[in-house]
Amino acid sequence: MLALTATLAGCGTSNGVVTSNSSASQANTTGSSVNSLTGAGSTFDYPFFNKAFYVYGSAHNLQVNYQSIGSGGGIQQFTAQTVNFGASDVPMNSTEISKAQAAGGPVIQIPITLGGEAIAYNLPTVKQQLKFTPSVLADIYLGKITKWNDPKITALNPGANLPSIPIVVVHRSDGSGTTYIFTDYLSTVSPEWNQKVGKGKSVNWPVGIGGKGNEAVAGNVHNTVGAIGYVELAYALQTKMAYGLVKNAAGNFVAPSPDTVKAAAATKPTVSATNFSIVNAPGGNSYPISGYSWVLLYQHQKNKAIGSALVKLFDWMETTGQQQAASVDYVPLPTNVQQTALNDLKQIQ
Repeated sequence: MLALTATLAGCGTSNGVVTSNSSASQANTTGSSVNSLTGAGSTFDYPFFNKAFYVYGSAHNLQVNYQSIGSGGGIQQFTAQTVNFGASDVPMNSTEISKAQAAGGPVIQIPITLGGEAIAYNLPTVKQQLKFTPSVLADIYLGKITKWNDPKITALNPGANLPSIPIVVVHRSDGSGTTYIFTDYLSTVSPEWNQKVGKGKSVNWPVGIGGKGNEAVAGNVHNTVGAIGYVELAYALQTKMAYGLVKNAAGNFVAPSPDTVKAAAATKPTVSATNFSIVNAPGGNSYPISGYSWVLLYQHQKNKAIGSALVKLFDWMETTGQQQAASVDYVPLPTNVQQTALNDLKQIQ
């Protein structure tokens, strides 16, 4: 069992507060008081949500049940109104918004956190941190580079003693915002990838094995010698997996970290639900596979008490709660992005 599972489960229950990936249920209310809220979606967000919901719930006697099922599943449950909020690493597209509006009225999407995707690998005999260029990553995921001692990889990593074993490509099997960010990056840096595969929450992968959620991708890489996969940084750090340096747009090899993700975000001061990509950002210290994640809310809440509880929760998440993001290796949102989100929350009725 991965250490990550135990770490996340550690915040499971205390003082009547639960943050888990258990089944969804409707929010519980007693009179005008709300005792619990439900959400579903991004696995990218789960380490942050798990910590933040626990802290907030402990202080406000509120139970937040969050299903870490992937962005695609979160959008589906949000649209079906089986949860009080959704979460996705890519904002809903026009088709998805139309379906949600038909079901529940206008939708508000606010950025909730900022993170980087690590290129994790399992090569026990390799002791140095491997370097990857955009073209090498694209060729691995296109199935054109199939062994770890391929000349294109060894040339980048002299002295690494790379083994002559197959590369086991791991990707997501579910609709995933993490996949959107990764394929957005590959589509940006590789014309061949853009033409043959493109970007999206789900794509037709040329090669590889699928895992559901960041948890499963991390597990497959962790348990398979020769594997490579993309996971939110917290999953790589908490499972102590090796992960690579990626060559950025300025030509520097950089590791995913709060500082390098923050540098990428700083190159795009204004983000919105229709203009949000920060992959392959310019700047010498920018990590190129970075992205925002988003919370999905209905503007017109059928239950005013639940609407008020949601606004209070996410007002805290956008301000004080950002301290919890930093504690689990996410990047606190820039102040101007927080303010935009707070203004959007005021529209909820």
